[in-house]
Amino acid sequence: MSDHHGVGHLGDTSKYCSFGHHEKSGDRFGRLFELPALYTDVNSLKALGKKSGPMDGGTTSSRTTTVDVGQVFFGQFVDHDITLDVSSSLGGVFAADEISNARTPTLDLDNIYGAGPEASPYLYHGEGNYMGVKLLTGADGTAASQDPAFAMEDLSRTVHGTAIIGDPRNDENRIVSQMQLAIIRFHNKAVDSVKASEPSLEGKELFEVTRELVTRHYHWVIINDFLVTMCGKAVVADILGNGRQFYCYVDEAPFIPIEFSVAAYRFGHSMVPQKIQVQQGANAFELFGNKLGRGFSPLADADAVVDWNELVEAASGHVVQKAEKLDSKMATDLLDLPFIKAPAESSLATRNLLRGQAFLLPSGESVADEMGRDVAEIETVSQAAASQAGGAVDLSSGTPLWYYLLVEAETIGRETTAGNFDKSEGLGPVGARIVAETLIGLMELDERSFLATNRSWHPDDGLGVTTLGEMLTY
Repeated sequence: MSDHHGVGHLGDTSKYCSFGHHEKSGDRFGRLFELPALYTDVNSLKALGKKSGPMDGGTTSSRTTTVDVGQVFFGQFVDHDITLDVSSSLGGVFAADEISNARTPTLDLDNIYGAGPEASPYLYHGEGNYMGVKLLTGADGTAASQDPAFAMEDLSRTVHGTAIIGDPRNDENRIVSQMQLAIIRFHNKAVDSVKASEPSLEGKELFEVTRELVTRHYHWVIINDFLVTMCGKAVVADILGNGRQFYCYVDEAPFIPIEFSVAAYRFGHSMVPQKIQVQQGANAFELFGNKLGRGFSPLADADAVVDWNELVEAASGHVVQKAEKLDSKMATDLLDLPFIKAPAESSLATRNLLRGQAFLLPSGESVADEMGRDVAEIETVSQAAASQAGGAVDLSSGTPLWYYLLVEAETIGRETTAGNFDKSEGLGPVGARIVAETLIGLMELDERSFLATNRSWHPDDGLGVTTLGEMLTY
């Protein structure tokens, strides 16, 4: 489908001998490591990622014990805040610094706020006391064909049903669409809280104070909830205490490493369940089925309204669903995406592998060695990857970085606390370091972030929201 992100096409480029991030004015993507590209025969990549192949986890669920499934979709939301590649394709060869990023490489919630009330007025109330301050939802106006009762639980939409939001991808499935709505509501409730505490604030000043407060809580949740959950407390604490080792560059301008965007940050694809229950006591539905999979359209089914107490820990006492284990397997549905029609590649796993090859990613072994990981650890992961891939997949030249990181999570596991590793509960040492350093680095280099302006700030100084669950149910 032409309107689904990551399915565009561009002519080939040839930049085989340009490794490392070399800053260019306005560029958004770059590289962490000056390493040679891995080449893997395309038939091996297709055999590895195909439906019923080595990565097919089938329909049997195998859940983590510590990762709420809502965290996986929050990871998708964060991705849509910082990256959008609309020009590369699965074929060809692409130099990272020649691919433009349609999002800002900062965690500024531009997928919520757009370019602000002046440049994106269509996202905001256009009259009344909160003109240019509160964001619109379906409760303020609806698609012409939508039942008003459903509009109350939906995003603001045009008469044609198109979501009026900062990033259209946040309407691609019902769960991420409902997360977009929850964070818009968080902003609007925060406006009420700020106004109650500072009655003299209004208009632009009220908006800016609220936006800064919401963004600070968002950053806190990313660091202290999302990254701790996905990467382990030990890695996050080490980066915050001892600094970044690899996400470093001379010009101090943020960029998105392709080792992050094309490989490490795609870990969540392994953690998506085949079916998800979004309401207490209700049935579980397939993510790409008629209930939850009808993206880019108005809400039309009460069963698709998400109760976030079911998907993230909050104060409700609900039994929260957990994500699938982070390993080398994926839900069968993801290996035959229904919205991608032949002859295009429909396996998400194969698409990831082909994209890594197109961007000249190095092998997982090369990256791990460059990061100083122990030789025995690298060999353990490499052998496990080859064994799980099977004889039909030739990994003799090295393991594709994305696949290596999935196997690393499965065989080494998340360093939950210093020296204590939990297999398949989160990213392993290499993957965790790439993801955590990139996201923390983006915040440390953003003058609007509390990490850059006031490292002593705490949510108790704001709205008191410290977790994803508290933010989505505020």
